[in-house]
Amino acid sequence: MTPDSFRFDGKRAVVVGGATGMGAAAAVLIRDLGADVVVLDYAPIEIDGVKSLPLDLRDRESIETAVAAVGGPIHALLSCAGVADGTPGIEKINFIGHRHFIERAIAADVMPRGSAIGMISSAAGLAWEMHLDELKEYLDTDGFDAAVAWIEAHEFKASYTWSKEAICAYVAREAMPMLKRGIRINAILPGPTDTPLARANADMWLSFGADYRAEVGIEASSPEEQAGALVFLCSDAAQALNGVTVITDHGYMSSGVTGSFPDATPVADFLYGRLV
Repeated sequence: MTPDSFRFDGKRAVVVGGATGMGAAAAVLIRDLGADVVVLDYAPIEIDGVKSLPLDLRDRESIETAVAAVGGPIHALLSCAGVADGTPGIEKINFIGHRHFIERAIAADVMPRGSAIGMISSAAGLAWEMHLDELKEYLDTDGFDAAVAWIEAHEFKASYTWSKEAICAYVAREAMPMLKRGIRINAILPGPTDTPLARANADMWLSFGADYRAEVGIEASSPEEQAGALVFLCSDAAQALNGVTVITDHGYMSSGVTGSFPDATPVADFLYGRLV
């Protein structure tokens, strides 16, 4: 292990959903750490020094075309795209499309041994272990179309929370089979983060935990703070980390679990399954 283990010189990184927010911040950071970066998104991409490609995660053919256009090698694959409840196709944008991109990239053999995948879940996905049996059924679906059909057959599953729980379960379940290929997979679970998506849902997303932040004297997390954790998970410095879902919420949930900030305890109890 050397200081260079935190860098990406001579490596190629792909950021899915890198036009804005945490994805854009991650693309800039990993670029500045030496990577050759490809950014894919449905929205216009305005980041200097990266290659840009169009991608619609709601469309299987768009994903497959994008994987072919990206080619290889891919040493770091950052799955960052996400939308809020009420967005048509949320189940595809937040999880199914990401999974299909990953599966197609692996099938194309463009991720060499030593590569890593970093995904963005959410603190809202912390209750995934409570729903593991159903999540395993969902993850057992074979391919993009089968996953879409499963959601259509299960009322209320086309939601933000379910998609974020699915990411957590997917990361945990794929840790061993991917490592057999020499690929690590991890995710961050951000708390409130000041992104364009969060600002569009500010009453719910940015007000959550405001009392905790006032108590400790901080603001909502920045995209750059979250990008630091995500990019680290894909670096050689994090080689021992695999199948990990890292809660990046400035300690809000931990303070609720331990009671050091009692106002957070009901939320933590619910998400960790202590309240049923």
